[in-house]
Amino acid sequence: MTLFQLIILGASAYFAFKIYEHIQTLKDKEGNDSDADSPRTAEAFSTFSPESLVQRADEAFENDDKEKALALLIEANAKDPKNADILFKIGYISNQIGNSDEALMYYKESLDADADNEFAHNATASIYREKGEFASAKNHLQASLDIDATNPITYYNFGNLLVAMHKNSEAIIMYKKALELKADFIEVKEELAKIEG
Repeated sequence: MTLFQLIILGASAYFAFKIYEHIQTLKDKEGNDSDADSPRTAEAFSTFSPESLVQRADEAFENDDKEKALALLIEANAKDPKNADILFKIGYISNQIGNSDEALMYYKESLDADADNEFAHNATASIYREKGEFASAKNHLQASLDIDATNPITYYNFGNLLVAMHKNSEAIIMYKKALELKADFIEVKEELAKIEG
């Protein structure tokens, strides 16, 4: 082979390699385009961060637009799953619109993410009390007291549970404990007046 033929052979091999590289990049782009046919994630639909979605949900809730608040929180949950605060808020709004079973599910998920959330324990206990599942309600209230024994809301809820269980004398003790912690707790005073009155 002459020197000229070796140069032509090398140039041909170089250009063949460059064409091969170009074809490979086209195939990679086609592969990425086929992903467009697959179901989209929440990130693809919304450019908002979970924090801004929660803020917008809070504003919607304050404006009494619970459906919008719930939709925004569900979107935030899709972007930041296992966030105890988001899950708790979804549960709270679900309960507000009358879906206690869904609320209970979200409260449980919130507690899975943060077992020390006394508010989730209280909210869960309230739903269990309404359903007549007193043992479960009592367990959650006790867990809340184990976390913070100075929360008057827990004592108020415990009093409500005891009233539902027809244990008024024990309920009075819980209500009085709530008043020791928060003297201006109007709902507690009303409940005590019903029992003692």
